[in-house]
Amino acid sequence: MRLLLLLTVLIGSQNSIWCQNSWLDRAELTGFKREQAVGFSIGDKGYVGTGVDTSETVLKDFWEYDPILDSWTQKADLPGVARRNAIGFGFDDKGYLGTGLDNDEALTGVKLNDFWEYTPATNSWVQKANFPGSGGLGLYYATAFTADSKGYICGGKLGPSLYTSEMWEYKPSIDQWTMRASFPGGIRYNMSSLTVNNVAFVGLGTDQNNYRNDWWKYNPATNIWVAQPNFIGGARGGASTFTIGSKGYVCLGTNGGLKDDLWEFDPIMETWSPRANFGGSQRKQAISFSIGNRGFVGTGSGVSGKKRTFFEYVPAISLGTDELSDVNITCFPNPTTDFFQIQTDQAELTKAVLYSSQGQIVASYSKDNSNWNCSRNGLPTGAYYLVLQTELGENRHQQTIQFID
Repeated sequence: MRLLLLLTVLIGSQNSIWCQNSWLDRAELTGFKREQAVGFSIGDKGYVGTGVDTSETVLKDFWEYDPILDSWTQKADLPGVARRNAIGFGFDDKGYLGTGLDNDEALTGVKLNDFWEYTPATNSWVQKANFPGSGGLGLYYATAFTADSKGYICGGKLGPSLYTSEMWEYKPSIDQWTMRASFPGGIRYNMSSLTVNNVAFVGLGTDQNNYRNDWWKYNPATNIWVAQPNFIGGARGGASTFTIGSKGYVCLGTNGGLKDDLWEFDPIMETWSPRANFGGSQRKQAISFSIGNRGFVGTGSGVSGKKRTFFEYVPAISLGTDELSDVNITCFPNPTTDFFQIQTDQAELTKAVLYSSQGQIVASYSKDNSNWNCSRNGLPTGAYYLVLQTELGENRHQQTIQFID
C-alpha cells in the first residue's frame, strides 16, 4: 500500500515517539463506484452498502471490509428495496440500516421507513420495527449515531423543500423507537454526527437555504442539547465523520465546492484543530467508520464522478509518557495590533500557518534561526489559529492568536 505522509520522529526524551497524522491508501471497494451510501463498523470489521452508482442506479448490495487483510467480501444484500441516503450504525455484534429513498430522482422516488438488523455471524438480515418519525411517512438524508447501546436518527429530508429537526432513539433490546428532544439548530438535512464516550455531537448540513457550520452536543442520559464552538472548517453538508479515542474527526463535504480537509474536535477542550488533508481527491457524500484507533473514509462523489477509493487515517498518537514535556513555544504579544513573534527550541518546526476562524489559510511564515518575525498583513480583527509544522507539513502545535485594533 502507498504510504502518504507517514513519519515517525522523536520529540523531547528518548522514551517519547510521536506518530504523525497521515493517510494510507487502502484497497478499493470491490463493488460499484458510489455515493450516498451507508458505512459503519461492527467489532473489527467495516461495512458499506446501498447508495447510487455511476449509472445513477440505486443499490442494495452490502460489503464487509477486513482491515487486517485489507480486503473486501460481498455479503448478503439488504432484503428491502434498493436505496440511497439511508442511515446505518453498528454496535455490539449487530448492524442496523434503514430509511432512505428508492430512486435517484427525488420527485419520483418513494421515501422509506423500513429498518433492518444485520448479524455478521450468520450473514443474515431481520426486519425490525419501522422508523416512526414524521408520521411514519419515511425519511432520507438523515444523520445517525450510537450511544450507550442505542441508536439515534436526527434531522433529514421528507421531500422537496420539506425537512425535519426531529430526533428518535432506537433501543434494539426491545425493538422500540422513542422520540427525543429535537435538534435545536432547526430543520436540517445532510448533517454530520459522531459520538465520543457516549456523548453525541451533531451539526453542519443544509436547511432550505444555506449550508451551516454550527455544532451541538447531545447527552442521551439527560436528553439535553448544548451549543458547542462552531466548526471552524467552514459551513458544509455531506461531510464524513469518525471517532478515534477521545477525539472526533470531520472531513470532506461540500459548500457548493468540494472539500478535502480534515479537522479534529476535542470535546474536553471544545477546540478544533486542522489535521492532514484527506489522502484522496476532494469529495462529498463519502462513507466513514472507525475500527480501533483508526478511521476509514471512502467512496463518495468528486470532480471526476463517483468513487470507490478508500483510505485509512492514522492519528497523531503518543506512545510515550513525556511526549511534549520538553517543548517550549512562545507567541507574543498576544493579543497584537500588528507584528508578533514565535519562539521555540524545537529545530524541526520550520513553518507556521495561520488559519481564519472559517478554516481558510490566510498567511504562512518561515523560521529565521529559532524565531519567526510575523506580520498581521492587514488581516481583520478577530481570533486566528496558528499551526506550527515540520518541513514536511506535519502539524505539531496549535494556539489561538488575537488581532486587535
